[in-house]
Amino acid sequence: MSSTVSTTRSNPTRSGRHESTVTLALQPDLPASIGKYRVASRLGTGATSEVFLAHDRFNDRPVAIKRVQARPHATEVETRFSNRFFAAEAALVGKLNHPNVVQLLDAVEEPDSRYLVMEYVPGVTLRHFCTPERLLSLEQVVEVGFKCAMALGYMYRQGLVHRDVKPANILVTTDGDDITELKISDFGSVLDLGSDQTQVHRVGSLAYISPEQLDGAAVDCRADIYSLAAVLYHLVAGRPPFEADNQGALLNMIWHREPDTLVGSREGVTEALDRVIRGALAKKAEDRPADWDSFANQLSALITHNEVPRGPLQRVLDSERFTLLRSLDFFTGFGDVELWEVVHRARWQRFPLGHHIYKVGQEGRRFHIIAQGEVEVFRDGQKVASFGAGTSVGELAYLAPSAELRKHSADVVVSEPCTTISFTPDALEQLSERTRHRFDSGFIRVLVRRLHDAHEALRHPQRIL
Repeated sequence: MSSTVSTTRSNPTRSGRHESTVTLALQPDLPASIGKYRVASRLGTGATSEVFLAHDRFNDRPVAIKRVQARPHATEVETRFSNRFFAAEAALVGKLNHPNVVQLLDAVEEPDSRYLVMEYVPGVTLRHFCTPERLLSLEQVVEVGFKCAMALGYMYRQGLVHRDVKPANILVTTDGDDITELKISDFGSVLDLGSDQTQVHRVGSLAYISPEQLDGAAVDCRADIYSLAAVLYHLVAGRPPFEADNQGALLNMIWHREPDTLVGSREGVTEALDRVIRGALAKKAEDRPADWDSFANQLSALITHNEVPRGPLQRVLDSERFTLLRSLDFFTGFGDVELWEVVHRARWQRFPLGHHIYKVGQEGRRFHIIAQGEVEVFRDGQKVASFGAGTSVGELAYLAPSAELRKHSADVVVSEPCTTISFTPDALEQLSERTRHRFDSGFIRVLVRRLHDAHEALRHPQRIL
């Protein structure tokens, strides 16, 4: 059972917006409502289900509803498989919370109707970018791979193997030529490693399926790593790793043939990019990256080491920011979900040498966490401290109980060109409670470290500076 939430939903216009290709006037058989949800349009139809855009009036939000189609002539085997696919997704309602994973909101099973309610993602699927005339830039392909790896890694930590990673199951929202949002969808084929329920095996889409899935062998995250690598191969080359005129020939290629090199398939493909993607397409699971972190790090390194050509805007990619945050001491203890919140909600700033981040007497409303570079602190013209990457400055803007205490008593000056991540107290309030708790823990570590340093300075004043 494959979701088509955005396959036929919309087409990108030149402005980057998306306009629905389906109207109510063209759908005379459209149901007025499904359960408590008012139906707006039909988004797509698959072999076993149809997907609708609807409105959740209780939460005032659009939702996508995947309704299992009635099949009066289905065989007993087909019915049993359909039931298991529905149950697999229904079991995940409310359990997946990641910015790159579609949220499942509700599952309803009535005598004459079964349907899933999920987050609505306006846009298209990656299938839109799989033809030679619509290929994404190579840096975007790597960015897509990194975000999918982080999302699928999150799922695997919940004990889940997706088993049907393919372009049609990756939803994207675009702005012009840029992908602004990406989410993994369709969990009907998910293998729950922690469940004692009987689960369907030998599932997946043939163009992207791993050899061990074809063999019916036990699978782990490396099966999904193979499938994601096959998707990335397709996005780079405009074709999947293997193509054949018949299923038998295709199966033989998946088992025995190595995919052609990507070098030369289009301008800009480096040996390093080819090595990362084809390495994850190894026939044996043990020859692929060992886990999702390993694969994500390989993809991120392609950007860091300039192994893919950068776009004309030379923008900082989310993968670069995420990887940078992971390396900073302040963010120790932050999970992937919390780090993605910081990536998207923080204000990222660059300051040149000699810039005053704070001046004496200035009232602070923004704190900074130093991501790169160094600052020095001066009191009465004397240097009293220097801080580097992974620590914070101006945290009293967040912690101080009064305006008077928010006034800076020292000058903070950039001594090495800096990149900082900053928030105001109001902006911090927009974060999830869990992420705010992580910030509190980070501030406590910073303050304890500074108290310790001050104590050492009092005991050994000759060590100062």
